[in-house]
Amino acid sequence: MVRRGLLIVLSSPSGAGKSTLTKRLRNWDPSLTFSISATTRGPRPGEEDGRDYHFTDDTAFRRLVSEGQMLEHAHVFGNFYGSPKAPVEEAIESGRDVIFDIDWQGAQQIKNSALNKHVLSIFVLPPSIEELRRRLIARGQDSADVIAKRMQKSWDEISHWDGYDYVLINDDLDVTQSKLETIVSAERLRRSQQPDLVDHVRDLQSQFEEDTA
Repeated sequence: MVRRGLLIVLSSPSGAGKSTLTKRLRNWDPSLTFSISATTRGPRPGEEDGRDYHFTDDTAFRRLVSEGQMLEHAHVFGNFYGSPKAPVEEAIESGRDVIFDIDWQGAQQIKNSALNKHVLSIFVLPPSIEELRRRLIARGQDSADVIAKRMQKSWDEISHWDGYDYVLINDDLDVTQSKLETIVSAERLRRSQQPDLVDHVRDLQSQFEEDTA
């Protein structure tokens, strides 16, 4: 039986672990497709265009939005981020799951889109605010000023936790990963993801009627 793909949306405040969990989920199932976002921010050390992000400028990004080519988009910390729509639609129809590592604004836009019945949304919470701060400092990617801004924004992110299908507290990465794998495995069996079920039930009904004739 053929199934449709899922749009797996992972969100969290910066430092709660969604990027690490996304990588682990793809290692668990390499068939998962990562939705490569477009962004107007510059690349960080080690990032590559087309692999980590599609790096572009404000003018080109705004044009894609105006042409309806973005499934979702947001303005975060002075830069635009967004998910190109065409590759996502193609993946869903061919039965491939797509992972989105995005914030609550993007998640809300995707859930309000025409693809909403295929969305699986998961929010990742930190065990504490202090641990969230420690993780941001430990990863060594941002200046003290940027970390302070991320911490200020973290509560706004966390306040949208109840708009998601599932919420996980990431106090142990291995345990959280296991729970995430269980959720994805179960959601793949959701009735809306199995378009051949109706034909299969009709076939069973036909067989039943033939046996009882």
